[in-house]
Amino acid sequence: MSGGFDPLVPREIDRPTPVPLGVDVRSGDAAVVLDDAKIFVAPTDPADLEAWRAQLTAWREGARERHGAPTRYDQSESAWASRCFTVAQVWLWDELFFDFDEQRFTPERFLADAQRRFGGLDGIVLWHAYPVIGIDDRNQWDFYAVPGLVEAAEALRAAGVAVFVDYNPWDVGTRRSGSDAAELAATVRRLGADGVFLDTLRKADPDLVAALDAARPGIGLEGESKLATERIADHTLSWAQWFADSDVPGVLRARWFERRHMQHHIRRWHRDHAEELRSAWLNGVGVMVWEVVFGVWVGWNDRDAATLRRMLPVQRGMHRWLVEGEWTPLAVHDAPVFGSAFELDGVTLLCLVNTSGADVDFGLETRGRWVPLHEPGDQVSSVTVPAGGVAAVVRLAADAADGADAAVPAVVAEVKAALRDERPVADASFPHRRARRLTAPAWTGPVRGPGAAGVESGPTVTVVPGTHVLTVRFRARETGMYDGAPYVDEWKPLPPRLHDQRTLERVVEVRHPVRVGASEVTEAEYAGFLDAIGEHTDDRDAERPATGMTFARAREYAAWAGGRLPTEDEWQLAASDPSFGRRAPEVWNWTESEHSDGRTRFVMLKGGSAHRSEGSDWYVDGGVQRPEFALKLLLPGLGQDASPSIGFRVCWEERP
Repeated sequence: MSGGFDPLVPREIDRPTPVPLGVDVRSGDAAVVLDDAKIFVAPTDPADLEAWRAQLTAWREGARERHGAPTRYDQSESAWASRCFTVAQVWLWDELFFDFDEQRFTPERFLADAQRRFGGLDGIVLWHAYPVIGIDDRNQWDFYAVPGLVEAAEALRAAGVAVFVDYNPWDVGTRRSGSDAAELAATVRRLGADGVFLDTLRKADPDLVAALDAARPGIGLEGESKLATERIADHTLSWAQWFADSDVPGVLRARWFERRHMQHHIRRWHRDHAEELRSAWLNGVGVMVWEVVFGVWVGWNDRDAATLRRMLPVQRGMHRWLVEGEWTPLAVHDAPVFGSAFELDGVTLLCLVNTSGADVDFGLETRGRWVPLHEPGDQVSSVTVPAGGVAAVVRLAADAADGADAAVPAVVAEVKAALRDERPVADASFPHRRARRLTAPAWTGPVRGPGAAGVESGPTVTVVPGTHVLTVRFRARETGMYDGAPYVDEWKPLPPRLHDQRTLERVVEVRHPVRVGASEVTEAEYAGFLDAIGEHTDDRDAERPATGMTFARAREYAAWAGGRLPTEDEWQLAASDPSFGRRAPEVWNWTESEHSDGRTRFVMLKGGSAHRSEGSDWYVDGGVQRPEFALKLLLPGLGQDASPSIGFRVCWEERP
């Protein structure tokens, strides 16, 4: 279902805003419309450029008169944000960021990968709670209270990478502790965070801003999507999320208003990021590198990664030109090549893009000495702008004393050296990853099988051998299900495409009879296992389901009992038998369904639970569910998968 819109086409709200010529844009209705723009539409006719630029300048002057000139950017504590060109969003338990075998965070591994493929990161958003929050009463702050995270954040900052934490204002249905402002400020202090990503919010409430400023002077607040012009004053960063551009690349409104304001282009479900990169290049801003969206692989292709590697040395090295220089948008308007010029101290940086599918050898004007940044040589009369990509040249003014060419500034030489081995890449194919089912680790502890030493398996339900066709129901979430992204090249999926009920068909081959426990393992039974391995517990209720164990520990119990966890399919097949039961209170059941695509681990839960977190569609599904319903749960480490809402049952195969 699309809900009446084409998900592959930008919505009206995503589109750029035309700049009227010949009218007053300093105030009045026209100014209000431009105040609300994402991107200002660029003129298709070069003859309109001068008038268009004049209108942009007039709007900015009027907007500063109406809203005031931002002063936060003059504070030294806030200056870091304008240099934060690349930010990655990472799930804490991404397998590049966390080692499941050693159960420790590996920020150094994540940074090394980003350096090799993208040219390094300037910031990382540590994503913590969604999409697992709501499985029980833990709130968003609880999901940051994990051992080793403070040290991981320290390692990132020591490597020169800014640390962002995530704030979920929609988390209103889990346990309450302090106010959001107090809890978030405490988290910022504990993790030494530099910034806060405002999930689902365009801007923070002024009281929240004040609380965070007190926790960390110069805190960078980054809203999701379009930031109101008047709030650019106290938000030094913002997402340019799902910003559609004009055919001729336009100008980002927030960046034009305040040159030190950093924006990050992002279209999270797109497999082609060339347009975002070109817009970022022409506007002197950054991008969000987000390769795992809430457990779904949406990795960058080699061409776009190479483009980013070609951009970053210029943006970092010539930062002053981008924030202080005289910016001339569309200084080059020669389709398919367009360019922005940034002039400072007699040196002009010309950032060029090519919107066509073929390389273009672009001729440069004869005035001045042109030094290519992406090509060999100290002087050129033309530059190759790769298909769909970017290039940069620097024009040096003649020496004022004798008219001779000026020497190449040190910063230009440094940038050129950093780009020496960065060549464009043509391969834009999507780097697919497939999730594979993992087998349970071998259990080396004691084994007390069914019937041995007085241990009984209890009633069971037998799943017969054969081929079974199952209908599986699930709620469409950004986590997807077994394989692939739920939304590909889509512009902000909305209900009913987002969070609607869906089905899939699974063909299952059962080779041997499988006896599945007719009910969950009890607290008393689980306590017997803990006694056997030397971990005594006082929980010994004979009727309540055992909960609070990790997925790994549930596997261990099953092996100790001489069996294993049932797969999600075996569980569903067994649940069709009338003798299949649920203990009270009802809890989700772990199943033998661990998957990994090399970046995300997940497990399918069955059965639903009595617990339900209310107040937001972003929470995990709650309530008791029908047998065919499945929940994809991203697997955290360090014991964070243990939940009072999750129990398990055991099965035994009957092999000849």
